[in-house]
This record gives sequence, C-alpha cells and structure tokens, in this order.
Amino acid sequence: MEVQKKRTRKKIVISIVAIIVITIGIIIYQLADRYLIEHVEVSNALNNTVSAEQTAESNTTNTIEEDYSADDWSYTSDTKSITIKKVTAGSSSNPIVYYVADVTLKSGSTLKSAFANNEFGNNITQNTSVIAKENNAIFAINGDYYGFRQEGITIRNGQIFRDIPARTGLALYKDGSMKIYEETETTAEELVEQGVTQTLSFGPALVENSSAITDFGQVSIDTNFGNRSIQDANPRTGIGIISPNHYVFIIVDGRSEESQGMTLTDFAKTFEDLGCTEAYNLDGGGSSTMYFMGRVVNNPLGKGQERGVSDILFIN
Repeated sequence: MEVQKKRTRKKIVISIVAIIVITIGIIIYQLADRYLIEHVEVSNALNNTVSAEQTAESNTTNTIEEDYSADDWSYTSDTKSITIKKVTAGSSSNPIVYYVADVTLKSGSTLKSAFANNEFGNNITQNTSVIAKENNAIFAINGDYYGFRQEGITIRNGQIFRDIPARTGLALYKDGSMKIYEETETTAEELVEQGVTQTLSFGPALVENSSAITDFGQVSIDTNFGNRSIQDANPRTGIGIISPNHYVFIIVDGRSEESQGMTLTDFAKTFEDLGCTEAYNLDGGGSSTMYFMGRVVNNPLGKGQERGVSDILFIN
C-alpha cells in the first residue's frame, strides 16, 4: 500500500513538473514570437530600394543628374541643403553631445521612408546605415521602430500599412509641412486624402505652436514587454520643422561617459531654441543614429555600434 502511494506521489510530481516545463516553454515561445521572430506582412513594401548595381550607377552619374558640393558635414545642390553641426553642451560631470541637421528641401516628397529589408511586419530589423545605403540615401535617421508594436497609424511614401489609432502621431505632407495630430481622431485614408506622405507613431510631441512642451507626466510609448519611462536623460532622435520644407533633425548620444543624453524637457527646449514651430520625439536609446554621405555621424550606444531598427527617414 505504501509503495502504491509513493508511486502515485511520484506520478503527481512528474505531472506537475511536466506542466511547469510546458508552460514555461509556451511563454518563451510566445515572447520570442512577439519580440524576436520575424513576421513579414508585406514584401517589396516600398519602391525605394535599389540593387547594388543601380546604386553604383547612381553614384557614378549623380554629378550629371544633380550638380552639388559636399563635405563631411554639408551637402548643397539646387534641390536640397543639408548642414550638420556637432554640439557639446552640459558640464564636465554631465556632458551632452548631440548632432543637429538643418535641412532645406525644394520638395516635401524628397523626404522619404524605408523599411528594413524593404518588408513591412514585426521584428524585421537592419542597421540604419544598411537601410540608408540600400536606398542610396545621402542623409538618414532612424524612424519610429513601428515593428516593435502592433498599433498606430503607419503611412509611408503615401502608402497605408497600418491603421490602428493609439497615440499622438506625426504627419508629414507632400507640400513640405508637418503636423502633430491625434491618431484616434482620424483615419489613415483621411490623412492620405489630405496629402500626408509619412506618419510616425512614437512621441511624445515636443513643440507645438512654437512652444516647447514642458509637462510630460509619466510618458510611455506603449504597453509592450519591457517598456519603461523615457523622460529621463537618454539618447534621442527627433524631427522638427521651422517652415515648410525646412526641417531640423537632432540625434543625441547618451549612456556613456562622453554624453549622458537629454531629458525630454531639454530635448523639447533645444528644438524650440532652434526656431521649430513643431517637433516630435522618435525612437531613441540604442536606436538613435544619424547617417550622412556614407558614414554614421554620431556614436550609437556610446560604442559606435548600431542597433537594428525597422525603418528610417531619409533623403537621396
């Protein structure tokens, strides 16, 4: 009788252990499926990407197609002007290094978007510099990392990819203007009809009506696993506008001895001081990367090491 009881208890223990192992396995798979495994919804999503042969040909003929002058920090032609400035601020105990790109375009359609691998979906990533080179970009920054979340309005180069309103978004228009808007108050189709070419869904808004926002409360971008508050000093990426077709892009280095990063309040004030009428915060942290004329300008992760992202904004 005692032997039978021991066998029964052993079976129960084995069953419990099996259930625990299976449960843990399911949880691990679900997390991997959500945050690691690629899910491609649209292949050949945008028509920006060019082959290596096309890129080489374009580089060879660029001076014929568009006369320009350029160096490591500037590019000027009849259709665009890009000037990048490295700024060192803060104190010796709290240094801040950031990069300001002042960009003037002849047409708003020159500011484009591209996806990692030219595919739309979740967990599809490439380094900003890789996506930029594949799209023959002169200048690029990381985007909103749409692929880390499953909601928001995503319009890229005039195409609608996602229409699940969730937060305060940013809309870029073909006439070169830029507006902060509430996703829950419109639809992707209405935005395209109004002339929107790109939307970004991250946030928060930094400047509205020429005034920096100073009260961010407890800002969170989404409810994904591992999400945390972002208002403290961090590496940052943002876009602002001074007037139609006159943009300001800022990348802040952080999490290193050379640069501690910026708070959201300081980031907003920086855009205001530069004369921006509107400004918006994009994906930051390890994603923050500025690319120009074949090189990464800033110091991603404080180690010169890029982190893969799902999308970029670029100019070519």
